[in-house]
Amino acid sequence: MTNIQGSLVAIVTPMHADGSLDLPGLRKLIDWHIEQGTDGIVIVGTTGESPTVSVEEHCELIRVAVEHVNKRVPVIAGSGGNSTAEAIALTRFAREAGADASLQVVPYYNRPTQEGMYQHFKAIAEAVDIPVILYNVPGRSVADLSNDTIVRLAKVPGIVGIKDATGNIARGIDLIRRVPEGFAVYSGDDATAMALMLVGGKGNISVTANVAPKAMHELCVASMKGDIATARAINDKVFNLHTNLFIEPNPVPVKWALAEMGMISHSLRLPLVNLSAQYHDVVKSALREAGVLQ
Repeated sequence: MTNIQGSLVAIVTPMHADGSLDLPGLRKLIDWHIEQGTDGIVIVGTTGESPTVSVEEHCELIRVAVEHVNKRVPVIAGSGGNSTAEAIALTRFAREAGADASLQVVPYYNRPTQEGMYQHFKAIAEAVDIPVILYNVPGRSVADLSNDTIVRLAKVPGIVGIKDATGNIARGIDLIRRVPEGFAVYSGDDATAMALMLVGGKGNISVTANVAPKAMHELCVASMKGDIATARAINDKVFNLHTNLFIEPNPVPVKWALAEMGMISHSLRLPLVNLSAQYHDVVKSALREAGVLQ
């Protein structure tokens, strides 16, 4: 079981113009998130550009996040991979650094079977004594962790939840009905997060929270309380962020938005490039509608 819930930001990785890590910038973002009510920090996930950081940088980002948060909120370390041995090594580092949980993505590119995915996650949970949150994102990984396999994995000691980024509410409802009590189902899709939380989801691992942390915290509180009127009002205000922050591949739009807000510099690592000019006004409009940009 885990008591991690609410708005869990899939935080970006600030970088300098030359592409090097901006660790002071990361510390600044962490402080801002905690001041704004963010309930937890997810470090080095997809939004944190995990595919392009080196192993050494990956570990440094986890270390800095844990150290700077200093137990003010939980830190969930993205430490998955499509190599089980590498995922175990990263997860061991995360545990030793003091992370509160590990986020384990479905292995990408090599397309394991359901049995292969089960054995992969089971091996990680058995090798490292840290709460494991599974992460199913078939739009990126191609391999899709089925509800049957998730229910099976929920019985493995140490596996405490899942980030469901399918955006399929019917599938989410079925999963929440079937997993054991205490196994947390988190949304990984901002546009459908409110609906999933209203039917029992324990929070949202969010991209939108990068630019609207206060609103996303309040949305999670209202949704998990079943306060539909408040949840709908907040969700309506930020809904265009939910959609337009994915107008190009994440984290391109959200890093551009944060730079426009003066929070980070404009910097991504290839093969990602800055947001296309044709989308600048679209993202700015969503930021203004949400009340986070003048």
